[in-house]
Order: sequence, then structure tokens, then C-alpha cells
Amino acid sequence: MASRVLSSSLRRGVRGSVARQHSIRLLATAVNAATNAPVTEISRLSNGLTVATEAHPSAQTATVGVWIDAGSRAETDATNGTAHFLEHMAFKGTNRRSQHALELEVENLGAHLNAYTSREQTVYYAKSFRKDVPTAVDIISDILQNSKLETSAIERERDVILREQEEVDKQHEEVVFDHLHAVAFQGQPLGRTILGPKKNILSIKQNDLSSYIQKNYTADRMVLAGAGGVEHSELVKLAEKHFASLPVSPNPIPLDRSSHANTKFTGSEVRIRDDTMNTANIAIAVEGVGWRSPDYFPMLTLQSIFGNWDRSLGGSPLLSSRLSHIVSSNNLANSYLSFSTSYSDTGLWGIYLVTENLMNIDDLVHFTLREWTRMSIAPTPAEVERAKSQLKASLLLSLDGTTAIAEDIGRQLVTSGRRYTPKQIENEVNGVTTEDIKRVAQKYIWDNDIAIAALGRIEGLLDYNRIRADMSSLIY
Repeated sequence: MASRVLSSSLRRGVRGSVARQHSIRLLATAVNAATNAPVTEISRLSNGLTVATEAHPSAQTATVGVWIDAGSRAETDATNGTAHFLEHMAFKGTNRRSQHALELEVENLGAHLNAYTSREQTVYYAKSFRKDVPTAVDIISDILQNSKLETSAIERERDVILREQEEVDKQHEEVVFDHLHAVAFQGQPLGRTILGPKKNILSIKQNDLSSYIQKNYTADRMVLAGAGGVEHSELVKLAEKHFASLPVSPNPIPLDRSSHANTKFTGSEVRIRDDTMNTANIAIAVEGVGWRSPDYFPMLTLQSIFGNWDRSLGGSPLLSSRLSHIVSSNNLANSYLSFSTSYSDTGLWGIYLVTENLMNIDDLVHFTLREWTRMSIAPTPAEVERAKSQLKASLLLSLDGTTAIAEDIGRQLVTSGRRYTPKQIENEVNGVTTEDIKRVAQKYIWDNDIAIAALGRIEGLLDYNRIRADMSSLIY
């Protein structure tokens, strides 16, 4: 069977989240009825399962999936890695389908079945032809509720996950962002990696997997989402048929409320010096905002002001970000990526820098923080409006196809308990003012603690206290 049919996503750390979270989280696709565009229909079964659809009558394909309000954050130190391990085991056979039968059925449908795990969510979804939606829902229901979790399959999968971990460890960006979480959220669930430590991968047992399912795979923490060639009434009937027996949490918490204890952000750093590398890879972050924060859109706009830059793409003089002009004209970095990553109760807002100019790392960090500080004092109306336009475009252009729309539905409902329409998103972003940018910059950036994670040739990176002092002493 082609590997693309049953694949386990490698979206790890913040970056997978970052690229997705600041671009496609809380996106808008349900439109006012007056526009005659598709709307998001939402129903809830008696057991608390949420069913949501955006139907496109002319679509010949559909994406359906289950978004679960549980990821690596729902684990303990001893079981860290369980959620991701389960993602792998879902495709190893159920009480009704052997692994071979499952793979053959998906291939014969011409469908795509996939899963991924993040710090706060686990997702299983399938893309198929319109006529095969009932079978796709049946398969997803089966792997969610009836996976055999055979000991022999668990043992075989350990090596697969360890090889996956080795591949992730080769990706500098992933490594840096995992370390950034670890120092920013020390000793707390958000600080753990998604794959878990090697010792856990080697020791996770069938009972750990079963216990995680029993505790977290409950109807009130799930959203069954569909987009494209699927009618809402049809998906509700399929949900009643296949998910009615799902258990409910002892103390159900609505999707628009956080089930997690408040997380504490710690100003700190971690440095992994490796002189065999050619670059310095540095992430600097302040504490950001959660999904439901009233400052969510101002912080996204603030992130958009800095944007992303890569010298290999050319055209840097044409970019309107002042930071990109400074960095490119002085050859201070190879690239940078700004990010605004949200979780249920907290977030990370910052920048990831990559440079071969090892003699000028101090300047790179200095000018970056100077631009951050300028936002607290004198952001210009022009750059705020430009950032708002780019943000609105990125939010809407990210929705390309039924899979992206279904992901948007599931993610929004799991994280905020609602789905925003394009008009609502447009109004939220349009409502951000220059004064809002100054306010959130003063609140979250100015003279606030920072977390730093650095990897590679970082001998030129100044002492943490010196960098921290710049957060309050820089005057533009």
C-alpha cells in the first residue's frame, strides 16, 4: 500500500503548530446566509458529541474526521508519548478489521486516511469520494473505539517511533521549539515533547494506551467534522450510528472552557552548542495568549507586522517589514520566522532566527528586540494596516480544499467552542488599531521575561541577563 494512504504526521513542536496556528487557527469559512455561501451547521448528540459540517453540494469529495480535545498535554511524565503512540497503533488493526484488511479497504476506496497529534489535540480524518463518506466514518469510528492494541504490534511499533524521533531530531527548527517549550513551561505538561523521551517509547505498555483512551476519548471532548460532499443530516445520522456508545467524562467540561490547570511561564534559557553546525538557530519568546483571549487577534496582527523572511527567496528590499530591511541590508541572518502560538490557557509569541553570520549574533538579537520595543512606543498606522491586510489574506487563503476546511471546523470548535465566519474574522482584524498594538506590546513584550532556546554555533549569543535587560532598556 502506498505510504501516503496511511501516514502518521510529523507535525511536532511549535513549528508545525506555528505555521498552522498563526495561519489557519480560528479561520473563517462559514459565511452569512445572505451571501449564499456555505454555512457551518452544528449539532450535539445526547452523549455530548459535537457534529459540524460545511456542505458543498457540487463537491465530489469530502473530508470527515474526529478532533479530540486531548494530546500530549493530557499525559504524565511517566506516560509522555502515549497519545502519539496511539496515533500509530490506530492503523494496526481493530476487532473488525486486520491491518491488511484496513489498508486494502482504504486503497480500494481511493481514500486518504491520516492522523496527527499535537500538544492539546489528537486528530483522525479521512478524505474520500462523496459516496464513500459512510464507509469513511465507519473506519474512523472503528479505529477510535476498537483498536486491538496487540502486544506484538506495540513492540514492532517502538522501532518505528524511535526512527521517527531520530528524523525529528535532525530538524533543527523542531529541536529548538521543543526546547523552547521545555524552558518556557518548565515541569508542566506543555513543556513535554509530543513523541516523549526514548525511555518512555521503550516502556509504554498496552495498559497505558488503554487507560489513555478510557480517560480522554470521551464524547464530550470530541468533534466529528465534515466538509465538502457531505450533508449535515447525513453526518448526524452516521454519528448516532457509530458514536452513540462513546462514554462521557465523569465531569464534562464544555468545549469553550479549558480543562487544564493554568500554566506558568518561566523566563529562562537553554543552549546546546554544536560547533559542527554551520548556523546558529535561536528562538526568543515571551508569554503569548490563549485561544479565547480578547488579545488573540491583536497579537496575531503584531506577529504579522514582523512576518517571515528568507534571503534565499529574494525580493527582501520589497518587503515592508522594517525588521526584514534591517536584517537583509546588514546580512544579519539567513532567515527568520515570527510566530504567535496559542493554547487553551497560554501561548508563545516570538521569533525564530537562523544565521551563518556568527560574528554578528549580538546585532541580530539587538535589532530584533529593538523592533519589538518600538511596537510599545511607536508602531506606524501604515505597517499596522499592511499587517492586517496580510493577516486577513493568509487566514482565508489557507483554506484550500475540503481537508483544510474540515480541520478548521474541528480545530475551532475544540479550542473555542465556536466557529467564526469570514465576516466575523474580518471585523475582528479590522477592529485592531495602532493603539491596540501599542497596548499588547506594552502588556506582553515590554520589560517582560523571555524564554530562549539556542542550538548550534551560538558562542556569539550574549548572556541571558544582558538580553533580558534589553527588553526594558532599548529606546527607539
